[in-house]
Amino acid sequence: MPETYGAPPGAPRLTLAVVARAGSASGGVHNGRTGWDETRDQGQMDSFEFNKIAGAALSALLFIFGASELGHIMSAKSGHDDGHGKQVTAGYTLPMPKGGAAKGGAPAAEAFNFASVATLLPKASADNGKDVFKACLQCHTPEKGGATKQGPNLYGIIDRDIGKHPGFTSYSPALAEKGGKWTWEALANYLHDPKGYIPGNRMSYAGVKDTSELADLLTYLRTLADNPAPLPAAPAATPAAAPKQ
Repeated sequence: MPETYGAPPGAPRLTLAVVARAGSASGGVHNGRTGWDETRDQGQMDSFEFNKIAGAALSALLFIFGASELGHIMSAKSGHDDGHGKQVTAGYTLPMPKGGAAKGGAPAAEAFNFASVATLLPKASADNGKDVFKACLQCHTPEKGGATKQGPNLYGIIDRDIGKHPGFTSYSPALAEKGGKWTWEALANYLHDPKGYIPGNRMSYAGVKDTSELADLLTYLRTLADNPAPLPAAPAATPAAAPKQ
């Protein structure tokens, strides 16, 4: 006969078998003293404990591998040995140009030589030079008796005194004190690089860097005269360099 719990006379008796069946149906087992064993909750707690252990193990592995990789990176930055007898250097080394590194950065621009322009003058085009002169029209007039603008009138400019023209009084001190005349060579140097040839002058013009255009411009300026100036003498040929012994 199944065991029964004590109960007052006349009270309904709940047998252990019934309780056991009820506990089995709900997923727990009665222990007879403290009540139901929470077997389902116990399983959930075991799973939680397993997850904590697995997470701790994974964190340890990540730390180990991370520390190892960090050590390799630091070694590479400092140029340390990679463990196989090879020197490690971080980054990428750009290839050196042939002939070694250039000294002093970019090569200096070739110095201007008036002879390179003078040889072009006999065949230069005044019409092309007139097109080049259009950049000057904002400040200068080319015709005889033309008005004075920001700069002086340029009729008869070749062989005129530098920094002196009747009716124009706004020359910069640098230009007014330059002295000399606007010879072919002086004009060529000034129009090629105004700031370089006469530092401190006020003309805001970068200059004509192309020698062909510069020769055309000079040829056009030559036409701005009652009696155009003669072309400069052809420059002497540069002697060939002696062969190395």
